[in-house]
Parts: sequence; structure tokens; C-alpha cells
Amino acid sequence: MAASIHNPPWRVGVDVGGTFTDLVIADGDGRTDVFKVPSVPEDPGEGVIAALDLACSALGLTRAAFLADCQFFLHGSTVATNTLLEGKGARVGLLTTSGFRDSLEARRGLRKDPWDHRTPYPPVLVPRYLRRPVAGRIDAHGREVEPLDAGDVRAACSVFRDEGVESVAICLLNSFVNPAHEQAAADIVRKEAVCDSISVSSAIVPIMGEYERSSTTAVNAYVMPRVATYLRALQDRLIAMGLGTKLLMLQSNGGAASLDQLILRPVNLLLSGPSAGVGAMQRLAEEIGEGNLVSMEIGGTSCDVMLMHEGRVAITDALSVADYDLVTPSVDIHTVGAGGGTIAGTDQAGMLYAGPRGAGARPGPAAYGLGGTLPTVTDAHLVLGRLRPGPYAGGSVTLNLESAETAIDREVAEPLGLARTEAAAGIIRVVEQNLLHAVERISIQRGYNPGRFMLIACGGAGPMHGASVGRRLGARAVYAPRQAGAFCAIGMQHADVRRDFVQVLMRWLDDDIAPFLAEGYAGLETQARMALGDEGFGPDDMVFGRELDLHYEGQQWDVRVAVGDDADADAIRATFEAEYDRQFGHTNPTGRVNVAKLRVVGIGRLPPLREPGFPEADRPAAPADMRPVYAEEAGAFLETPVYAGAGLRHGHGFDGPAVIEEETTTVLVGPRDRVVVDRLDNYLISFDRGEEA
Repeated sequence: MAASIHNPPWRVGVDVGGTFTDLVIADGDGRTDVFKVPSVPEDPGEGVIAALDLACSALGLTRAAFLADCQFFLHGSTVATNTLLEGKGARVGLLTTSGFRDSLEARRGLRKDPWDHRTPYPPVLVPRYLRRPVAGRIDAHGREVEPLDAGDVRAACSVFRDEGVESVAICLLNSFVNPAHEQAAADIVRKEAVCDSISVSSAIVPIMGEYERSSTTAVNAYVMPRVATYLRALQDRLIAMGLGTKLLMLQSNGGAASLDQLILRPVNLLLSGPSAGVGAMQRLAEEIGEGNLVSMEIGGTSCDVMLMHEGRVAITDALSVADYDLVTPSVDIHTVGAGGGTIAGTDQAGMLYAGPRGAGARPGPAAYGLGGTLPTVTDAHLVLGRLRPGPYAGGSVTLNLESAETAIDREVAEPLGLARTEAAAGIIRVVEQNLLHAVERISIQRGYNPGRFMLIACGGAGPMHGASVGRRLGARAVYAPRQAGAFCAIGMQHADVRRDFVQVLMRWLDDDIAPFLAEGYAGLETQARMALGDEGFGPDDMVFGRELDLHYEGQQWDVRVAVGDDADADAIRATFEAEYDRQFGHTNPTGRVNVAKLRVVGIGRLPPLREPGFPEADRPAAPADMRPVYAEEAGAFLETPVYAGAGLRHGHGFDGPAVIEEETTTVLVGPRDRVVVDRLDNYLISFDRGEEA
């Protein structure tokens, strides 16, 4: 691959996905290049180094020369997520307040499906004999009513040592208002030398809610040893190769932080990879002047959907991974098992299915020739002529049409009595219905009209489905980035450092609340300044945002709103009720409002990348090839122009049907669609609404 960038310093973003590892380099002029290699699930760091070597080869540089000129090295990792999903975490011991030993297992007593009483919960991460109760009590106001029993803590440590505990979680009652007992217990655990990994709930998630706090702390302890080992080893390896800057990690909240700050809070990395799309969306919103966006990022294994409303991507605390409940600041992402490697087949009832299981990097789709025999979405696109047989994904794999046809015939067409084309089209139809529901889940079900939004089709497989899903959704248009296949890695180039701080308040919203808000925000902003200062930021590079969690009297769940520095009680209530009305369609004008939590978001601004200029078209666009491509709208193969993306420039535009082949993706344009290359060198697809009207 020939690199188009050449002026250091470099900024590197690496996204390790389930199928591919993407490395994106931006140079001093803001130009970017993408390098893609197959992921190595058993050792993700090997995929990172392989991508780095590919980039160095293209640039004609040694590892040492390249890394010496790296300004930032940002990494999105799925190690924490995979550790939890695969059940390969540490042996955890939990210290809990006497009487609360079983809160972790009792959960909330609620089920997502109230009619399903049979499906078991996932295994409790800490078995009962390793959940050790200790005497001592802090009340709801932070007062000590019973001293911590150090003997109980030491006795628990003895059990932990005997049982080979590798990580200790400490979660004591009401520690979110007074952490003294937890801190004392942690000191004892360190002195007893049980293990190196200790997770203290008041330092990780200082919130009300015993179960959620226990669950989050237990997950943090569960994934900590493996995550710490991987990240430290990768950072040490890069430094030994010549990296002279810190390794920055993408957090679930879409912001970056150094390894030193995250090593004790790996639970903040559970959405590390997908959350990187926030940076790309924010940069895109600024460049195209559009604040209402929905991104549909489809990779090899899954589809991640995010929504930006008026320039803000929603952040949530409520996160569930593998049915383990967590409270950690995270981008509001909805994920479904629908990607290029999604496996299709027929079930015992003779019905066609597609997903959620995926073929992964290996063996991958049948067409890859790496041992996969089951048909996938990629195989279906190949059979329908939408993908070209031969080198794929930058040459990292080769697509074999005969293998794809054989898999679809054996697993779908013959069992259902369908022609091969009908079977392949059916696979795509099922997957696109799942994609449509995923986008509706985060738009319509959140109270947003998708007709006001532009759909960003990204990920390696996103532009293959973007026009079809956008048309059915009623989106205003579809935007396909030229480097869609590395959308998250590109987003890392634009991610700022971010830290979130929270404090429980629980006071009524009235005229007397101002001093409590001022005191609380002052303390949280001091913490944020210290954290950002430790990351190397000066006062001029720090930005702080204030938020509140509020609810009406008698309600349990909160609504989060952003507030200004000088907002009074009336202004806060007006902001709260506007958001409440948007979400639920009504308000309670006479109801009392409770302020549950104060939040401060601390942002450390990284230097922005320069915006590169792109050449304009000096002649009409000409297809590089013509081939039959199946069009869903026509229900048949149409002779379709195929354009080489490398030959398209700003100003080019043409009507569908069309296929655009890029390095990291393929863009499918329907028969009634029109595509233009905008000034940012990306593809804007608009729809002919005449038939709908």
C-alpha cells in the first residue's frame, strides 16, 4: 500500500475489532492513511504490531524512526469486553458489609422480560464463599455508627490467600458519602499482601445503589489483571521500539486517558472500541455543519449505532455487558449482531436466520478460504455481485466466489428450496431488517424523528447497507466516509482526554440549593483539574461541563441534563422539564424535583488536526467496469457501473445504480439514489422521494 502521508509528527489511532485491526495515521498536514490487518484474538497486541509494521513499510521507515516522531498513540481495545464475555477473568474475592453478602447475587429482582422466569442469570462473578462480610457501618449521612472490624478484614484476607484469589473488590455500605472504611480495608489488604489488584468502589463508582456499585466493582476486579497485563505489555513493547509518548486509551465515554489513570479502572474500557466513533462524529458534524447524525458502524461481527442530537452524543451510566449490570460513563450505543461475518442458515422450523453469531477473523466467511464453511453476509454480497472476487480489505484476504456459492447453496438455498440468488437476497433482507430495528431503537424509541437526521454509514460493511436502511428509515440522506472501514480508528485522531466525576446530593430543587451546587461543583472541578494536570494539560487546555441528574418526587430513575455555571433553580427546572417532555411526552408542573447527583466532565483538549484540502474533479466520472449487480428494488440483476474510488474527486456526482470500490469499504448506490463527492472527499447519497410522495 502506498502511503499518501509524509510530514511528521504522526498521530496514530489503533482500533482492534473482532475481525480486523485498523491503524490510522494522520500527519502534520492532517492527511490520513489507513492500514488494516486481520485481528489476532488470542493476542490482540500482535495485531497492533502487525498493523504498525505494515504502516512503517508503506512509509519506508523503521519502527524506531516512525515511533520517535509519534505525537500521540491512541488505542481502542476490546480486551476488557472479551475478558467478561468469554469468562476468562480473575478469581475475585469481595469484602462487603455484614448483612449484604448476597446483594451481588440477589441483583434487583427485576427481569428485562417479566414473562421469562426460566432463563438463568449469568454466573455470579464472585462465589458466595469468596464474598466475605465484615462488621462496621457508615450511615446514609456519612457518620460512623459502628467501627470497621479490622479482624474481619484480616480473616477474609486469610481466606483469599488460601483460595488463590487474584483480585480483591471492596464495596461497603454508604461508602459513596464516606469512604473511610473502604480505604482502611484496602490498606489492610495491601499489608496482608493478598494480591496486586484491588478495586475500591468509592474510587471507581461513588454512587448510591448497593447492587449496581457492587456489580461494577466486581467486574472491575474481574477484568483488571488481564487488562493490566495486556496494556502494560503493549506499552512496554512500544516504548522499547522507540515510542516517546504515553499510550492513550479510549474509554467508554468516548474520551481518552493515559494508561496510568486507567489501569485501576479497566471497567471504563468496556466500550473502548465502539466509543471512538464519537470523535469521528464530532469532527464530521463540525466540518459539514450538521448536528443531527446517526452513525451505523458495521464491522465484521456487529453493528454499533450512536445518535448525535444538536451536536451532542448522549452519555449514559446504565450499561449491561453479558447481562452484568454496570454503572460507568459510557456513550449511549446500541449493538446488534449484524456484520459482514454474520452467519446465516436455517433453523429447526425451516426459517431463515442471520445472526447474531459471527464467523470472526478466523475462520471468517466461507469466501475467505480460511476454513470457514458457513455462509455469511459477505458471502451473500459476493454472490449478488456487490463485492468483487479477489483481494479484499486492502489485500489482507481474498474472496472466492465458488466457496461462497457452495456455502449458501448447502446451508440456505437447498434446505429452503430457493434459487441461490433468492437465498442470498433473503440473507441481506433479514440482516437489513435487524439493522433498521437497531437504528429505530436509538432514534424513534428515544423520542427522535429519524427524518431530521442524516445516517452515517460507516465500518467496512456500513456503506453496503447504508442507502437501503436510510431509505426505509426515512433519513434525510446517507453519508458514507471514504475511509468508512476505519471510522473508529479515525475517530481516535479527534478524541480529547476526558474524565467524569460524580457526587451524590439528594436535595430538593428550590431557592436554597445554590450554595450546595456551588460547593459540590467546586470540589468536583478541583478533582478534574488535578486529573487533567496529571495528564499534562495546562489551564488553557482544560474545559469543564456541568450536569445534573434529576427526577420528580417518588421516582427512582433520573434524567440527566447539562446546566450552565450560573443556572438558578428556575432555569434548571425548565431544562429538566424540557428534556423530560421530549422523552416521555408530559411533565408534572406541580411536582417537586429532586437533585440526585452532580456531575463534572473535564476535557483536556488535544491539538486539532489540520483540515487537508482535496482536489476537485476536472472531468466527468467514468466507471472502471460494468458488471451485473443484484438490486433489491428491481428484484433482479442490473448491469451496473463500478467506479474505482481512487478516481473520484470532489464535484463528481452520478445516479444509481452504482458500486464504488474503496480500499476499506464498498459503497452500494440504489437505482433511485444519487451520490455526489463532497468537499471533504466523502460520499453523500440522496434519495428520490417521488415514488413515496
